[in-house]
Amino acid sequence: MDEFDVIVVGGGSGGSAAAGRLAEAGKSVCLLEAGGRNDTFKVKTPAMLAFTNEKTNYRYETVPQKGLNGRPGYQPRGRGLGGSSAINAMIYIRGNAWDYDNWAELGCTGWSYEDVLPYFKRSEHNVRGDDAFHGDDGPLWVSDQKYVNPGSFAFVEAAAQLQLPRNTDFNGADQKGFGIYQVTQKDGERWSASRAYVEPLRRSSKLDIRIGVTVKKLEIENGRVTGVTYSVGKRERTVRARGGVVLSAGAFNSPQILMLSGIGPAAHLREHGIDVAVDKPAVGSDLQDHIDYVSSWQTESRDFFGSSLEGTLRMARALVEHRRRGTGIASTPYAEAGGFWTVMPDAPAPDVQWHFVPAMLEDHGRTKVKGHGFSLHACVLRPESRGTVRLDSREASDAPRIDPNFLDDERDIATLREGVRLSHRIVSSPSLARYEPQDRYPVDLDDDAQLDDLIRNRADTVYHPVGTCRMGADEDAVVDQKLKARGLDGLWIADASIMPRLVSGNTNAPSIMIGERCADFVAAALAA
Repeated sequence: MDEFDVIVVGGGSGGSAAAGRLAEAGKSVCLLEAGGRNDTFKVKTPAMLAFTNEKTNYRYETVPQKGLNGRPGYQPRGRGLGGSSAINAMIYIRGNAWDYDNWAELGCTGWSYEDVLPYFKRSEHNVRGDDAFHGDDGPLWVSDQKYVNPGSFAFVEAAAQLQLPRNTDFNGADQKGFGIYQVTQKDGERWSASRAYVEPLRRSSKLDIRIGVTVKKLEIENGRVTGVTYSVGKRERTVRARGGVVLSAGAFNSPQILMLSGIGPAAHLREHGIDVAVDKPAVGSDLQDHIDYVSSWQTESRDFFGSSLEGTLRMARALVEHRRRGTGIASTPYAEAGGFWTVMPDAPAPDVQWHFVPAMLEDHGRTKVKGHGFSLHACVLRPESRGTVRLDSREASDAPRIDPNFLDDERDIATLREGVRLSHRIVSSPSLARYEPQDRYPVDLDDDAQLDDLIRNRADTVYHPVGTCRMGADEDAVVDQKLKARGLDGLWIADASIMPRLVSGNTNAPSIMIGERCADFVAAALAA
């Protein structure tokens, strides 16, 4: 019989960590992943993140967004081992300590900052070494950037000229300030969650990796999840779990798989002719995402990346250098610098994050802009708007229906408005003003209505969806504080979908931490 101690569905950030740690603990693990191995030159070379395709990126879109003047949004999600850590900008940010203390206050006991910090440290191999906030012997390499564009240093200096403090460690004692990001790279190459946790165990008898599979549903018998049915092409197979299943398909696909299995809002499941196993309205609800506005400026300076003959030749030479030595501009994460600051008076922690990109960014990089310049993201860290993920059909291969409900809550656009204004103040500082940047989308910054309309016409995600299988102490929550599904035995969830509130920063590192914790919870449950 095709049977294992644990089946892990999804080889992304949380799933890779959970599968790797459980296999290390001696459990037999079957890891199911829809995409491929993600070990190509394009995946490993940081600068090639601008050239993802359908093999590595689901390229989802949202339903039309009322808050974005009726536009659909773009939702890139990683496909293949490593998940979104194989296509992201590699920024290593954990969020603010307040986020996790707030989770604990909301009823998620055991998830305070003091509780999660040891797991961040355990996962981390920081090149700066071990200290009170960092680890240096974990599987996830965290490095200083091999190359930093002069414009990125100019951005940090421009912020300092506004008396905004410099910060050399956003994951240390204080998140506030501006600086150069650390990245999940080793020797200038992308270091995805798969490279950290799965690849070292590729030859282990304890880890069976199956790629290119489409999970159809979870198998449920007498209130217990006993296995997973998946397809490869036209062939369908069922694999059994003696101990249980860890669902780690992400904030969009984890609720989709649950609903296809009969776990979710009963009325919605019946609309699609799916028998209800567990009526759980919170499945696919509480979707939260970082709404983001990208300001863009054009310059004559060739310090910045750009679409020109000179820029193309420069990148071609850089790819050769990177292949030989792992150095140079091909190691860029593009979002090289950034910062955290508070723009609203009642915020308990920084409420806006910035990402500085030394290139003009349009439509998530899908639209190429001729010339050279730079962009500055500003995103709302703790949005109040809530959306949903629902089924669009009963076919597991079809995309789910994604509705982030961006800018539905007026507090979000009020925060973003102030974030965009600060972006322009930073760019007006002498360090960046010397480049004589030309605003590609000029607007009267003092006119709320004009600025709001510009934001609604151009804002979109910065790729951090969470909350659709939220954790909580209440019976309505999808999982409990040990990530076990409520209403079923033998099922845990380990990805960003369990976050009760979106963290104040990038979500890759927290997702890996969640996978690490889930592995401990599952191992303890199986040993009991």
